[in-house]
Amino acid sequence: AQKSMGVITTALVSYYGLQTFEVPLWVIVTCAMAMGLGTAVGGWRIIKTLGLRLTALRPIHGFSAEATAATVMEVASRMGIPISTTHTITASVMGVGATKRLSAVKWGVGLDIVIAWILTLPACALIAWSLCKALTLLS
Repeated sequence: AQKSMGVITTALVSYYGLQTFEVPLWVIVTCAMAMGLGTAVGGWRIIKTLGLRLTALRPIHGFSAEATAATVMEVASRMGIPISTTHTITASVMGVGATKRLSAVKWGVGLDIVIAWILTLPACALIAWSLCKALTLLS
């Protein structure tokens, strides 16, 4: 939600030539609502995939994965390295799943996730290009 608020506010500041960078309340509320709705609608699928389909997690595994992901995120943030929370926690879940035995991780599911990550970059670029071209034609 923070990234979305930053992008929207940057667009507002740029478009309207505002002198201050202050996130409007409506942007905060809208982004929070979108994040909550997205989690409510699709969050269960992510939880099911990571906690059941990828590998079976017990509380100690969940704690270890979360602690690892948080540590990696903190270190990367301090170093100025942009990393994905989703990628970090997914890799951590794979790691804790492999502590039982390597076959405890369903590597086919992991491969599906990695393929989705790889396809996301060009797909988003193509969609953004298309949207920008369409908006340019309309203006």
